[in-house]
Amino acid sequence: MNTDTYQYRLLELTAVSGEFPADLLSRIGPGVSYGEKLITRLKDERLIRTHYRDRLRGYRLTASGKRLLLQQNPERFSFYLTGSSDTNQPRSEAPRRLRLHQTARTCQLMLAAGIELFRDRKPLLFQSRASPAARALPFPVYYQSREIKELGMETVKVNNSRTMGVLLTVDAVYVVYYTGNCAMKWSYQTEIKLKAILQHHISQGVLSGFYRTDTEIHAVMIGSDMDTASVLMTSTGGYHKCCFSLDTSYSSFHFVPDTTAGESLLRLLAFPEILLQLKALLGSDLYQPDGEAYPFEHDAIDRSGIPVLYACDFDMQRISRFVAALRLRQLNGQILCFDFQKEAVLRYGKDVVEVHTIDLDKFKRRFFK
Repeated sequence: MNTDTYQYRLLELTAVSGEFPADLLSRIGPGVSYGEKLITRLKDERLIRTHYRDRLRGYRLTASGKRLLLQQNPERFSFYLTGSSDTNQPRSEAPRRLRLHQTARTCQLMLAAGIELFRDRKPLLFQSRASPAARALPFPVYYQSREIKELGMETVKVNNSRTMGVLLTVDAVYVVYYTGNCAMKWSYQTEIKLKAILQHHISQGVLSGFYRTDTEIHAVMIGSDMDTASVLMTSTGGYHKCCFSLDTSYSSFHFVPDTTAGESLLRLLAFPEILLQLKALLGSDLYQPDGEAYPFEHDAIDRSGIPVLYACDFDMQRISRFVAALRLRQLNGQILCFDFQKEAVLRYGKDVVEVHTIDLDKFKRRFFK
């Protein structure tokens, strides 16, 4: 089978997730009509089948589809297509199937952003105890939560973590979550323990050969669309405080929508040199920040003397702190972000901030080769 086709991309994403959501098909490349033909062809070849239950429609590999992938690339697929894992023997319960769909959506975002995730193209960091300095890491690279659990007993204490996996970039580590269209269930203590495990491995474990001991660990929250960002930024955790709210578990919570715009935003986080170039361009017409006049977090001062925050990476923590500081001091400020992020920013802080936007399409033409 030609591996450079939409057909193969669908098969491999189904393999690494266990079930591919039907409504995600158009995002891997083909249009609606071509996607329908692709599904028909794969069904005729008995490589996939449709699974529909509890209003969730998805595609699963057949036994023939699994054999084909295992014969072609066992190093890539044996982890997912052998044993009793959810990817090899997916269950029918709605919560478990929803988790498989979220895994597929997360992996699709990673691939679209140019992030490596396949096991035959990256060192198996959390499985091997060999010296990490002896292995090259193809930044940016993504490891699913199940791969992190190859560390063994030390991950038992974070079995209830809601993380989808970890994104490793040149200068930072991002713990990735999928929240859908609402505030996800959240356990502060569990996520703090996960962060502590990662900090240990950065300082003296499997990640120590790639990072400084003071490397920052951030969170990435993937949601259905930018409306979800507004939900997360205003959430107080619910009545029983069991849902997500902006807490101190991470200093940064970046929000990425599960859309084509989100693919570009994730790429911006994954390749920090692009983000630095963008910030340099934004600052070319602005003045340096003034900590004496504005003793709170900001990135620049505009020509009228108003504090400016760069929010293209949509760090909800920074936006929240900036807006809170403006309200406390009864000041006005300015936020620079992409056009698709504007409404979410205004819903949160329109009383104190003016929003200037960057056209995402123009940005992509200039910065994404």
